[in-house]
Amino acid sequence: MEFLSLIYLVAALYFCFLIWKLFDQKRDQECYILDYQCYKPTQDRMLGTELCGKIIKRTEDLGLNEYKFLLKAIVSCGIGEQTYAPKNVIEGREASPTLNDAISEMEEFFNDSIAKLLARSGISPSEIDILVVNISMFTSLPSLSSLIINRYKMRHDVKVYNLTGMGCSATLISLDIVKNIFKSQKNKLALLVTSESLSPNWYPGNNRSMILANCLFRTGGCAILLTNKRSLKNTSMMKLKCLVRTHNGARDESYNCCQKMEDEQGRVGFYLDKALPLVATRAFVDNLREISPKILPIRELFRFLVVSLFFKKLKKIASWLGSETKISTKSSLNFKSGVDHFCLHTGGKAVIDGVGKSLNLSEYDLEPARMALHRFGNTSAGSLWYVLGYMEAKKRLKKGDKVFMISFGAGFKCNSCLWEVMKDVGEANVWEDCIHDYPPQSLANPFMDKYGWMNEVEDPNSSEIRNFLSEEGNN
Repeated sequence: MEFLSLIYLVAALYFCFLIWKLFDQKRDQECYILDYQCYKPTQDRMLGTELCGKIIKRTEDLGLNEYKFLLKAIVSCGIGEQTYAPKNVIEGREASPTLNDAISEMEEFFNDSIAKLLARSGISPSEIDILVVNISMFTSLPSLSSLIINRYKMRHDVKVYNLTGMGCSATLISLDIVKNIFKSQKNKLALLVTSESLSPNWYPGNNRSMILANCLFRTGGCAILLTNKRSLKNTSMMKLKCLVRTHNGARDESYNCCQKMEDEQGRVGFYLDKALPLVATRAFVDNLREISPKILPIRELFRFLVVSLFFKKLKKIASWLGSETKISTKSSLNFKSGVDHFCLHTGGKAVIDGVGKSLNLSEYDLEPARMALHRFGNTSAGSLWYVLGYMEAKKRLKKGDKVFMISFGAGFKCNSCLWEVMKDVGEANVWEDCIHDYPPQSLANPFMDKYGWMNEVEDPNSSEIRNFLSEEGNN
């Protein structure tokens, strides 16, 4: 009897050991943000109203209707006067970019942001185990990741991933790669570099669906330092809770809505289809359907289920009784029950408004995305981190808070993730010199004050248009 009891005891201890081992192993699979550094170009790269007007006048084959379209797009997109453009655009060479323009643009970003990140965190380049770089619309040989390795003299065994063509949602795709590596390898440091190359991707034509991209995208990027080292847990900023990727590329409409292509004259540009809002909504809903159970409390999911079933039953009863009264069956989840802050992709004012309406967010919730769009523009895959930087600069992020990130990209993709804030954060960042000016009293774009007269002009050969075009020569 005593021998049998001993066997039971040993079995129980062994079972407890396995449980502890499993739990302990999971602790080495976490993904933490140690630090991040957003890129701010120099002042001479700033794209104000006057310069925007000159760039538009330099574009060939534009008529009165195109001028009106650009005016409406620039005024309504939510972008301010302090965004940044590539050097070749500032210098008037946007229609004939060189390979050196694209490489120099990336080198400026790498040399600034990565250097500042490593210096501030106290991490040596030789300590980096994993390097993930995503630049969607430019590839070089050697790769951009090789450029970074050469610049910072990283180890020969550093694991490298170089992503292209992933669009504005590439950051969370890169993050997913790092997260999965962390699951199988302990005590690793990863450097994630995310940006977009605009120098070689200016569209010089007059196709409205392609010149729109010239209005939206601006220079920017971010370098992020990630780790799964248990010893660095207490010094980390945030911990990744979950990440969900949705790809609707199997649908032709989704695949075709955002493309790099040639227009009728063979000029290459980034095409944005009219079906984009519908495609984005569909991908967004698909993504929310999967991530909601992972981030919302059970009580909220149960409430949503009960309310949905109630309204469906009510509608069914009404149909049996032959009632013509319309009964709404809509019941939305309250994402604020599981999320404290919303970090939205700054794809444009319409994108922010649409996501805000879908999630029933307040102006306070949307403020970081609106301000990041106004100050830095749509910086493609790097945009999420300017939004996060605004929250940090405003000292909104407190220990235990949950931050929900949502991004969209060509393909068509919608990716999202949830972070947990590990400590109160409020370090100086890319917003340091201007955060006291935000939010401004008005986000109105001065473009309307200077060029609003175009809306009143009907004749493309009018004196107003001739004077407008001749100003470039005088300047």
